[in-house]
Amino acid sequence: MNEEINCLLQLVENQTRRDDARRLLALIEEASGYPPHIEGNMIGYGRYHYKYASGREGDWFVTGFSPRKQNMTIYIMPGFSEYGELLAALGKHKTAKSCLYINKLADVDLSVLRTLISQSVRQMQQKYHCSGHKA
Repeated sequence: MNEEINCLLQLVENQTRRDDARRLLALIEEASGYPPHIEGNMIGYGRYHYKYASGREGDWFVTGFSPRKQNMTIYIMPGFSEYGELLAALGKHKTAKSCLYINKLADVDLSVLRTLISQSVRQMQQKYHCSGHKA
């Protein structure tokens, strides 16, 4: 684990959340195929370039997470419209546009979570040219 990521995880006060973040770090790397990198106060995996009809464009991570004080937020960038069955089997969670909120990993089925992340990454790769992180 790189030093920046280790420092970010050390800032997580709740021990269970910190332990879950370390487990999630490895799970998402395995499921996505990308190494983790720091993106502000988040941990991202992979990169893609987007361009909106308005002309606004930028680069962002393909998937990622943030061990926030309230919950663990996992970023499923394509959203959840195609993942109803997986979400039904996942366990206790909440969603917003591209955010999956989990209190603790013990609340969810990790194999379902891994599948959800893998499928969302594949969906992003089909839509965008995705690459590993570039510093």
